[in-house]
Amino acid sequence: MAVYDHEEQEQLDALKAWWRDHGNKVVNVALAVAVAAAAASGWKWWQGRQAGEAGALYSQLQAAAEKNDAKAVRDASVALAENYSGTVYAGMGALLTAKIQVDAGDLKNAKAQLSWAADKAGDASLRDLARLRLAGLLLDEKAYDEALQQLGKEPDAAFAVRYAELKGDIYAAQGKVDDARTAYQAALNKLDSKGGMESPASQREALYRELMQIKLESLGGKA
Repeated sequence: MAVYDHEEQEQLDALKAWWRDHGNKVVNVALAVAVAAAAASGWKWWQGRQAGEAGALYSQLQAAAEKNDAKAVRDASVALAENYSGTVYAGMGALLTAKIQVDAGDLKNAKAQLSWAADKAGDASLRDLARLRLAGLLLDEKAYDEALQQLGKEPDAAFAVRYAELKGDIYAAQGKVDDARTAYQAALNKLDSKGGMESPASQREALYRELMQIKLESLGGKA
């Protein structure tokens, strides 16, 4: 038993010596891990709170839009952009606000909302949609170069056909027949790559394909 106690004491002395040399490092590492865990937890809590508050504000914006209350819509959109720009609701709010402003004939502020969403919306698909809608407004204003600039970045696949079609519309408006034909054909090719025609969505694509064919034929292009 005495031998066991002696060995145990040696181990204890060794542990004390090791702790004397390394104890501060261990404490510091443990403290850093604890702080990082607390920070991560706090960050998740803050993100959840931000999303909840932004969602409530977006609901207010939707309610104002249903009532055609342009001022309330604008105020809610500004609040989303200023306080919750990192949430998806801010981009959604900007797109909805732009639609209300277009309907009201306020194209200047509609373009401002779309420009903000195109640059700062927290979701890539929302940015793609904002650029598409902004390009459409610029086409209506005959600001062709600006419209094409909005469509210069390759979008998500969900918007690829519409981007190509709108490019064709812009080139056609400019009288650039060859460029328009190329863009419309690209839209057709992207549609064809999607495959069959059995679902309602595919049936809509078939009708859309017919529209692209008509646009091509109007340019003297071949289907």
